[in-house]
Amino acid sequence: MKRFLYPYLRLVSSIQYWMQRRFTKAGLLVLTGLVASAVLGLDTTRTMAYQAFTFLFCLLMVSLAFSLSFRAPLAVERILPQFGTVGQPLSYRIRVQNRDRRALRGLTLLEDLIDPRPSREEFVRTPEPGEERRNRFDRAVGYPRWRWLISRNRAAVIEERALPSIPAQGESEVLAGCVPSRRGQVRFAGVTVARADPFGLFKGFVSVPLPQNVLIIPKRYVLPQIQLPGTRRYQHGGVALASSVGDSDEFVSLREYRPGDPLRHIHWKSWARVGKPIVKEHQSEFFVRHALILDTFQEVEHSDVFEEAVSVAASFACTVRTQESLLDLMFVGPEACCETVGRGLGRTDTLLKVLACVRPCTNRPFESLHHLIIERSASLSGCICIFLSWDDARQNLVKNLHVLDIPTLVLIITEADMPQALAPGPITATTQGCHRLEVGKIQEGLANL
Repeated sequence: MKRFLYPYLRLVSSIQYWMQRRFTKAGLLVLTGLVASAVLGLDTTRTMAYQAFTFLFCLLMVSLAFSLSFRAPLAVERILPQFGTVGQPLSYRIRVQNRDRRALRGLTLLEDLIDPRPSREEFVRTPEPGEERRNRFDRAVGYPRWRWLISRNRAAVIEERALPSIPAQGESEVLAGCVPSRRGQVRFAGVTVARADPFGLFKGFVSVPLPQNVLIIPKRYVLPQIQLPGTRRYQHGGVALASSVGDSDEFVSLREYRPGDPLRHIHWKSWARVGKPIVKEHQSEFFVRHALILDTFQEVEHSDVFEEAVSVAASFACTVRTQESLLDLMFVGPEACCETVGRGLGRTDTLLKVLACVRPCTNRPFESLHHLIIERSASLSGCICIFLSWDDARQNLVKNLHVLDIPTLVLIITEADMPQALAPGPITATTQGCHRLEVGKIQEGLANL
C-alpha cells in the first residue's frame, strides 16, 4: 500500500508547498472562497454564488499576471557561521544586491532548502516513533509517517523575512535565522526574493541558486564535576602521539617555546644563541587515556534514545580535559571508528563534527564494538560507556573491562516508560557506577552522577 501511495503523497506535498509559498494569507482566503463558490454555484438557477466565483477568479488571474512581471536582476550572498547547535538559535546574514536601474520595494526573502521528502525506500522502511499506537487507516496509508519524515529531514524551518527597500544599483542586508531541530547538515539550495502583486494575493518570485551547507552539532548537557578514574598507561609511540612533555626523561629535540611549557624545560643556551625562547622536548610515553564508547546498535534508523546518547557523548567530549590526556571516541558505523583528540593530537571540535554525522548501525553485531575496545584496552586508563540497552552483550563488555582492571562509568539511555529497575550485571568496585538516564530527564540524571 505504501509503495503504491508514495507518488501521490509526493504530488500532494508538492502542491501544498507551492501554495504555501506562492499565496499570501489573503490569497489563500480568496482561493478558499473561489472553491466554495464553485461548489455552491453549480446550479446557476438557484443561487448567485457563480457571480462570486467569476469575480474571485478574475481577481486571482489579474494578481497572477502582475506577479509574472517581477523579473528584477539580483545577486545574493549568504554569510553562514561554521557551526550551529541543535535547539540553539542560528543567526546569519543575507546580502541582496539590486542590479536594476529601478529601486525595489515590498520584497520578502525565502530560503530554499533541499527537498526534504523521503525516498520510496526510506518511506517504506522507516516507521514513525509510536506508529503502532495509531489507528489502522493511518498505519496503512502512512500519511503521519510521511509528515514525520519530512519534518525530520528538513532539519530547520526558516521563516520568511521582509527585505528593506533596495535602491537602484544598491544593496540591502537582512538578518536571518532559525532554530535547528536535528544534528547533521542543513543544506541550502538557493534564495528566493518574492514580491506580492498590488492586491496582495499572489507572489512573484526571483530565485537565485546559492548552494551552501552548515553543520549542526549535537546539543550538550551541563555535567557535574566528574573525576574520571584511571592512572597513566604506557602509550606506544610516545612523542608521536602527544606534543606535551610526559614522564620519561629521555631527551628528544629542541623546539620553540609554546604558552604553557614549564620554565624548567627552557634551554637557556639556545635562547641566548637564537634570541627567542627554546625548550627541550622529552619523549612522552606514559599518560592518561580515556575511551568514550558510544553504542550505535539498534534495529531502527531513528530513535530519541539514540539522539540523546549522541548528545550525552558530545557533553563528555566537551567536558573532559584533554590538555594532559587523550580521549578516544569509539563507535561503529559503516565500519569501526576510533577518533582520538588531546595533547596536541586533535581538538574537541573534531569529535563534535564526527558526532554530528554519526548514524545508527542496524546491520552489524555489538561484538564488532567489543573487539574494537579490547584491541586498544592495554593503553586505556578508563572508559565511559554510553549504552542504548543493558543486555548480555553489553554486560559482557563491562565484565571484560573489569577483568582487565579498567575503571568504567556506565550510562544507559532508556525511554521514559521503561521499568525503573535494571539488571545489575557486572557492576563491581572497579566500575565507577551504572546510571540510568531517561529520555526527557537527561539533564536531571547527569546532575546526579
